[in-house]
Amino acid sequence: MKPPYEYRVQLPADYDPGKSYPVLFTLHGKGSNEQDLLSLMSAAGDSFLLIGIRGDLPAGMGYQYYELQSIGNPVRSQFDQAVSKLEAFMDWAETQYSIDRSRRYVAGFSQGAILALTLAHTRGDKLKGIIALNGYVPGFVKTDYPVGPHPERVSAFVSHGQFDQVFPAAIGDETAAYMKTLTDHVTYRTYPSGHTVTEANRRDLLQWLEQDRVSSAI
Repeated sequence: MKPPYEYRVQLPADYDPGKSYPVLFTLHGKGSNEQDLLSLMSAAGDSFLLIGIRGDLPAGMGYQYYELQSIGNPVRSQFDQAVSKLEAFMDWAETQYSIDRSRRYVAGFSQGAILALTLAHTRGDKLKGIIALNGYVPGFVKTDYPVGPHPERVSAFVSHGQFDQVFPAAIGDETAAYMKTLTDHVTYRTYPSGHTVTEANRRDLLQWLEQDRVSSAI
């Protein structure tokens, strides 16, 4: 069976098909590609099976998962399809790799963060945690998408740039507040940056990811 999206995988050095590994699915921003967040998260590769998922629609020199009618206003039909395809991809990946189903994570930046947050809303029973960098939860997700089983089990690292010129800082505050209505396990950080990921942000999210991985194994 062909996967719903093109992707790149980074296996742990000690990968053994007879064992199971935590997995981190990464979702890039508009106009980028699957290698973007894989590079950002590469330090987690000793502990995680890393899978970078490439959007299937062109956007400049890169790709996107859905198009926009305007900033903060996704084309609804494409967004709905992207969520369904990502859910299908995650299920497909489990048929190809030795994934620990109790430790599935999704990390995304911008458009990828929006989708990661949506998956936390709809697939709480299938995810251990998400990392959402400079994103938001669309209004129609809050009103039209049913909340999936057990969102309270999801751990979330949410971060935002204080000078984000695409999604203002208040959106980060709103996003963290919404996630706290779903789960008590929310870490929210802001950084003196724009629509980007700083080295301090990267260091903090990797530390959070490792701590959450270890605590989930106890």
